[in-house]
Order: sequence, then C-alpha cells, then structure tokens
Amino acid sequence: MADDEIVEIQHLPLDSWHRARGGRMVAFAGYDMPIQYDGIMAEHLWTREHAGLFDVSHMGQIVFTGPGAAEALEAVLPGDVAGLDDGRMRYSLLLAQDGGILDDLMVTRRSGVDGGAELYLVVNGATKYDDIGYLLDHLPDDVTMNLLDEQALLALQGPEAVAALSRLVPGVDALTFMTAGAFSWQGHALWISRSGYTGEDGCEISLPADAAEAFADALCAQGEVKPIGLGARDSLRLEAGLPLYGHDIDPEITPVAADLGFALSKRRREAADFAGAARILAERADGAAMKRVGVLVEGKQPVREGATVIDQANAPIGKVTSGGFAPSVGAPIAMAYVPRALAAPGTPVRLFQRGKIHTGIVTAMPFVPHRYVRAGGK
Repeated sequence: MADDEIVEIQHLPLDSWHRARGGRMVAFAGYDMPIQYDGIMAEHLWTREHAGLFDVSHMGQIVFTGPGAAEALEAVLPGDVAGLDDGRMRYSLLLAQDGGILDDLMVTRRSGVDGGAELYLVVNGATKYDDIGYLLDHLPDDVTMNLLDEQALLALQGPEAVAALSRLVPGVDALTFMTAGAFSWQGHALWISRSGYTGEDGCEISLPADAAEAFADALCAQGEVKPIGLGARDSLRLEAGLPLYGHDIDPEITPVAADLGFALSKRRREAADFAGAARILAERADGAAMKRVGVLVEGKQPVREGATVIDQANAPIGKVTSGGFAPSVGAPIAMAYVPRALAAPGTPVRLFQRGKIHTGIVTAMPFVPHRYVRAGGK
C-alpha cells in the first residue's frame, strides 16, 4: 500500500445510534465499530447473565440461487450443503485449493421470495469481498450470487436473549440451535437464526438497514438488553473457544490443525471431493503437525496474540493467536498452536512475551460451557 493511499472507512447503519449511546468507535474490518460502551468487563458479564445486543452488520450476507447451487458450493466448502433441510444451518469453511482456510462462515438453506430454494451465507466482514471474488472464480455461471448490502445484522446473545426478543417477535422461542426462519416486525421482514458467537443462547437477526435503529431501540427497551461492543464480543468468543478469522485461522491453517474437523461432513469425507481433500484427509488420519489448543495461563498477567510458545531451550515452537483476561473464568486464557506432542490437555507449556516467560497448562475448550438450546433439550 502506498504511504499516501487512504483507506475509506465504512459506516454501519447504526453508526449514529452507537455514538449517541456513548459507544467508543474504532476501525475494525474496514468499518467504524463500537469497542465498548460501559466497559468491557461489565459488558461481558452482562451478556453472560442477561442479554447483550451486538451490531455485526459488517458481516457479509450473501444469497446463492440457481440450479445446482448447493453442489457448486460443495466444491469449496467441506460440509454437506446439499443435504441441508429448509431452515437448517451449518458452520462451514471456505477452503483454498490446497486446503487452507480462506474464511469460516454459516450456510443456511431457506425459501426465497419466489418460493424457490436459496442458500444464505454469512461470512466475515474483513474477508467478504475476497470471498466473493474467490466464489465468482469457482462457481458456474448459472449460479447467481447476491450480496445483501442493504441488510443489517444484529446479534442478541445471553440467557435472557430469546425471552426479550420473543416479546417483539412472537414464535422465535420455537427455534432451536442452528435453525432459522422468516419472521416480521412492524411490517419489516426479518430472517432470524438461533445462533451466535459467544457460546450463549441467542439469535442473529437480519433485517432491512433502514429498520435497524427502530428495532435496536425496541430491543434495548427490554430490561434484559444492553448494547455491547467488540471488546466483550472478543472476550466472550475466546472463553467459548471459538476461533477468530485472521487470528486463530487463516490460509496457512487447515481444518485439522485448527481443531475444526467437525466441519468436515461424513459424506464429504467419504467422497473426498472438496478443495484440499487429499491434504486434509491425510492430516485427519495421521494428525497435523501443529494443533490449536486452549491454554490456562498461570498468574494474573494475560498473554496476548503474538506471544511465542517456547521449548525448554527457549527455542520457538509455536505461537499464541488469541489471549486475554477471561472475566467469567477469573484468569488469563489463550489459544495457541503447539506441536502435536504438546496438544493433550494437562500438558505444561512455556510462553514468551515481551522479554518474560509465562507458564500455562493446555486445557480443553471451551473454557466456559456452551449454553445453546438444542432440539430435544440437549
């Protein structure tokens, strides 16, 4: 990038709404976004106990239609897209031809306005335009791709989220984890999924951008709901053991190394017909050289992204990709890539940051149990 090149910062539909409520704005994924309102710790704990409203309108919402759209997407996604039922969603990965992770995403089958089936993808904000370019290169011409850039996306997360949302949108409580459906509010069409990025129960709501402010006001009028910023969103997802694209996963990382093997559907593994299948399936059989693990850091000082995992001779052998203080745990935690031999829970590790060596213990993730509401109450 040239020194004089100016990157234009985009604004969320709720930009002025955040500022009016004291949101401290920072640049993230090409957008001005609120990092906090009342303090990250307070917002984190409020979401764990009540309901937090997150503006995630920077994410890319993309709809695919056309004959064979599901089968075409399966060339670059390792999940069973063709087997999705209406209103069912699945976590998946956009894979490079060598099996590296280009993005992680959610894919849902739903009925379009004309009654035909369509596939609705939500992709990361920082990668959405790269994703679109990659998909244009790898999908057949008869599959139509539409970026829903006139839609906002809000996430309401926490144990009281669905109760609060149900007062505005009756029937939402019938959804269970990883299901979605069409609803309406004051004449506005909503697409709501019971999903999220915090490990808590909750919903993500896609709605017209011009209705977002009134809907956010109505949600925050509920006693359980407060607006929450990016800072708490990051600490919540870290406690939940959920990777952040561009930090914990990237094109150099495979699904096996990232401990995301659950995204490789059985049918797809057997067919071995997705991008990078030979490399990924070999790693699945033999083990990846490096593995993403959770680390409980000893002491009180957090170990941040960029710290090095070192051996007894102080030689670098891995890296920390996310780290911070975990309010619900009451201790610093981290995610790191370590050699396979060190990946078992209970293994001690040494971490080097800013001239100081820290010690930690590899631990199973999530650090805080997920509280999703699944079908059948499981």
